[in-house]
Formats: sequence, structure tokens, C-alpha cells
Amino acid sequence: MQVESEYIEYKEKVTDSIEKETVAFLNAKGGCIYIGIKDNMDVVGVPNVNKTQLQIKDRLLFGIVPAALSLISINTETIDNKIVIKISIKEGDEKPYYIRSKGLSESGAFIRIGSSAHPMSQKMIYSFQNKSFPKSLRTIESPEQELTFADLFIHYRKFAKPLNEKTFTKTLNFLTKDGKYNYLAYLMADNNHISVRFARFNDAGKRFELIEKAVEYGNCCLITAIQRILDRFEIENITLSKLTGAAHRIDKRMVDAQCLREVIINAFAHNDYSYGMLPIFEVFQNRFAIRSYGGLVPQLTINDFFLGVSALRNPELMRIFKDMELVEALGFGIRGITKIYDKNIFEFTDNTLYVQLPFDTDILENSKGESKGESKGEIINLMSINSKITIPDIALHTGLSISGIEKIIRQLKKEGKIKRSGSTKSGDWIVYGGAFL
Repeated sequence: MQVESEYIEYKEKVTDSIEKETVAFLNAKGGCIYIGIKDNMDVVGVPNVNKTQLQIKDRLLFGIVPAALSLISINTETIDNKIVIKISIKEGDEKPYYIRSKGLSESGAFIRIGSSAHPMSQKMIYSFQNKSFPKSLRTIESPEQELTFADLFIHYRKFAKPLNEKTFTKTLNFLTKDGKYNYLAYLMADNNHISVRFARFNDAGKRFELIEKAVEYGNCCLITAIQRILDRFEIENITLSKLTGAAHRIDKRMVDAQCLREVIINAFAHNDYSYGMLPIFEVFQNRFAIRSYGGLVPQLTINDFFLGVSALRNPELMRIFKDMELVEALGFGIRGITKIYDKNIFEFTDNTLYVQLPFDTDILENSKGESKGESKGEIINLMSINSKITIPDIALHTGLSISGIEKIIRQLKKEGKIKRSGSTKSGDWIVYGGAFL
């Protein structure tokens, strides 16, 4: 038997340090932990082998982040006629690993140095992350290898940055070390199977209901999907008008347009695509809501986030965003958003970042005119302000049901107060006599 070393650790029994020792090996060059052998190399064995193996497996499965059980094997060996447990640990490729309950900190992240586990300094943690995160999209193999990129070529030509058909996969880091398409390539391909969900809800009353069938933007190049979402919110974020004083009119968007664009693009830029999901976009009665996956980039604290500290989860993706001029004005940043909105619009969990941008209640209320809440007047006002407003949009602003609005519209048409010009999807409302202001 060898003495304890950089690669070997002996333990008489399973203790609270089992996760610590395992994390240390994962963050170093791998190694073995023997259970049932004392530090002085006396073999005492393990009395209840099966139960102990299951206990170890559960603790290493749920106690270590990122998930590392695929790098660990738990077996038994007979030494000096006694059964011991051997935990074999490979070097991890998603460093730094850490103890879930302690978090990514000096008390949770360890590395094997010599014959013991040492806490990783914050500088060392950042160093590991900077090596690991930039490779994440590059190292995840695309679930499909028969990919085409016609849309991406069109986007690059649009910005006078044509791609070279022979070298673009190398230029854009689309290949793994084995020469296969990676997940970044999959995101940019014409024929992927990932989509962005857009949904509208009415939550004004006691009931919380979907008032428009969810739309899926995706199954296409990510740049195309992003542009469709931006276009959709350009329509959703309608301009409303308010009269002040002697017929002086103020036009204002429901949500600050620059903040909204920043939040949308950041949701895509910092989404953790290893979850297999894209951001979700929702419209409620009084707010826009945007959910991205992965939570904060691990090296950031919430305080860092609000101070505007920058940390990229997907640097290769950001490079393409810059080429597409999606981030040309993102210097506005989080600090710019919090000058306009309260910090509580951001909600953090371990796995998501949820942003809710509230509508401007002052402009929203005043834009409805002085009709004392009469439904016909409200609807006519909204049509006067935005001739392309949809029935779901009217429901959003008035709190009325779809069927109720359709009934009122029929009455208004019959009374000759409104008319529809063009198709249901792309036409306009014509209002006779103006708004009820």
C-alpha cells in the first residue's frame, strides 16, 4: 500500500469531509479515496458496505457542483482480508468544483496539494472560471451534425461582413477539439430545434389566464430569433399619449425602450444554454417579464451585478452579437437601468434571472382619456393612439375579456365609429371622430 500523497487519501470512515476531499481531487489531477483505512495505513474495513456505498453516492451526487458523478466510480477492494471502499475520481473538465452547501467560495472550493485538500483563493477560483466558461459553448457537442448556416451568412452580408465559406467554422469557433460542430454552431444553424417562447397573460383579476396562445420564435438561427423578439416588443411597447395643460401632448412608451432592449439582449447573451432552454418572454397586464437561465455568472455577486461589473458567460456568442451590432449601445448597462427602475425589478435564483419591467402607470392611465372608464371610450382611445393595436393588446390595457372586446367592436362598427382596413394581422383601425379625450 502506498502512503497518502497527491493522489491518495485514506479515511477510517465516511465523514463530513468526503465532499471536500472529492472536490479537491476534481479540481486537481484526480485521485483515490479509500474508506476503511486509517491515516497510519491500518486497514479496519467497512462494516456495512452496500449502505455506505449508497450513502457516498448520494452525498457526492447532491453535494457537489457542477454535477460530477460521471467522473467518479465507487467500488470495493479486499485488503488484508477486509473489505474497503475505493472512490476513484477523475480530473474534472468544468472547474472549479465546489461544495453545494458552502457555495463557490474559499470555504466551498478546494484543490489537492500534496497529501491534503487546500482552500482555493478567490483569485484561483476566478482563474479556473476564466479558463472554463469561455470554453463552455465550444466544448458542448451539437446534438446534430448535419447543420446549415444560410441565415447566418445573410446576417453577416447585411452588415458588410461576409463570411468565408471555407474558414467561417474556425473563425467563429464552431468546432470542438474533435472537429465536430459544437453548441455555438447549433445555436446559429438554420435547422436547430430550440425556440424562444412569447406569451401574454391577463392577471388583472383573481384569475391568472393565458389570453393569447404562446408563440414560439425559433427553430432557426439565434440571430433571426432575437431579431423577431426585438421586432415583437417594438410593437408591444406601444407609444401612448397624455394631454397636459392647454392641449399639450406628451408621447411616451409604456416601458423605456433602451432599458427593454438592454434586458432582452442581455437575456440571450448571458443565458446558460447547457440547460437546453432559451429565454422566455411574457406580457402581463402591467409589465413585461423576461426570464433567462443559469442565474448570475458564478464569479459575480448580486452587489457586483448592480455595480455594473462585467463578466461574460458566453464570450464567443458575444463576439457574434458585436458583429451583428446587437450590443453596440449596451454601454447603458445595469446601472443605467437602475437609474430608471428600482432594483427590485430583478429577481435572482440559483438557476434563473427574472426581470419585470413595469409599465409607466401615469401615461397608461392618462392615455385612456377622461371617459370615466367607459369601455367603448377606452377602446376608441387605444385605437386612436395606435391604429395597429391588437385585440389582445386592448385586453391587456382594459382588463376586458377577448369576447367582451369583440362584442364592443361589433357595436362600434355598427354605429359607424370605427372601421377595419386591411387584414386581421397587418391592417389598421380607422376611427371616425377621433379619440374620446
